[in-house]
Amino acid sequence: MHEQLFEQIHTIGLVPVVKIDDASKAAGLAGAMIKGGLPCAEVTFRTAAAEQAIKNITKAYPNMLVGAGTVTNVEYAKQAVGAGAKFIVSPGFNPTVVDWCLENKVPVVPGVCTPSDIEQGLARGLTTLKFFPAEASGGVNMLKNFAGPFPNVMFMPTGGISLANLSSYAKQSNVLAVGGSWMVKSDLIENEDWDGITALCSDAVLALQGLEFAHMGLNNKNVDEADKSISGFSALGMETKKGNSSTFMGPFIEVLPKPFLGKNGHIGFRCFDIERTLSYLAKHGFSVNEETISRDTKGTIKVCYLNEELSGFAIHLIRA
Repeated sequence: MHEQLFEQIHTIGLVPVVKIDDASKAAGLAGAMIKGGLPCAEVTFRTAAAEQAIKNITKAYPNMLVGAGTVTNVEYAKQAVGAGAKFIVSPGFNPTVVDWCLENKVPVVPGVCTPSDIEQGLARGLTTLKFFPAEASGGVNMLKNFAGPFPNVMFMPTGGISLANLSSYAKQSNVLAVGGSWMVKSDLIENEDWDGITALCSDAVLALQGLEFAHMGLNNKNVDEADKSISGFSALGMETKKGNSSTFMGPFIEVLPKPFLGKNGHIGFRCFDIERTLSYLAKHGFSVNEETISRDTKGTIKVCYLNEELSGFAIHLIRA
C-alpha cells in the first residue's frame, strides 16, 4: 500500500522538515526548494500557519510531494489532508492517529525509537517508520541494530541530522530517506532568502549521493598494447593485480586488454544508491545505459554505465 509514494520519497532521498510562521512565504519557499533539487517537504504543525502553508504550496506546485509533520492528533491529520498533504508524519507512535490514517487510506509515517514502537507499526502492516529523535536515540548504530530483527522495515531518521552527518545515514540500507531542517532554516524563510535556501538544498542533494572517484579504466587496442602499459606503470612503482578481464595498477588505474565502453576508457564513481543517483544525474543531462545494468538478488542496481562520455571516458557507477 502506498508503495509508489514511498518509492518517490526514496528517490528524492531527503525530506526537508519545514517550520513556517507566515503562510504567505510558503510558495516562495517551495520554489526555492524545487530549484535546489528537493521537490518534497514535511510542513510541521508546530505553528498555526501549517494548514494554510500546505494549501499554498499545493496550489502553486501541484506536483510537489508535500506532507504534514508533528501530527499529534486526529484533528491535525484531518486539517492536513484537507489542505492537500499527501502523507502524514508524527513524532511518536500515536495509535489513534495511525488508525485514522489507515482507515482513510492516508500514507502515515509514525515516529519510533524502540523495538516496541516498531512492533506496533508492524502489527498494523506498516513497514516505513520515522526514527526520531535520531541522534539522541542512538543514531546510525541504532539503525544498524534495528536491521537485524526488523529486516523489512525502512526508516526516515530525523532529529540532529545535518550536512556534517548526512552521509552516515544516507549510506544505511534500511534508510528510505533522511529528514532534516538545516536547509530550510527559519531565519532564511523569514528573510525570504530563497537563493540561500536553494544553495543549501543543492549542497544537501549532492552530499546525499555520496559520489566519490573509484578508479579509471584505460582502453587498449589489444593485449600487447595493454602489456606495455602494465610494464610502464610497474616501472613507475605501481603494484600489479591481475583480474579475470583486466589488470589493476594500484587501487585506481585499470588496464583493459581491448576496447570497451568510452573512446578512451571509463571513470568509475562510487555512490550510496545508484537508483537515487541516476535520478539526480538525469537532471544534469545524463542517462543510464540499460544494457550495462547489473543487479543483486534483491533487484537493486550494483553497477551500471551512463550513455554520455566526459572527455572521451564513459562514466561507471558502483554502489558503495
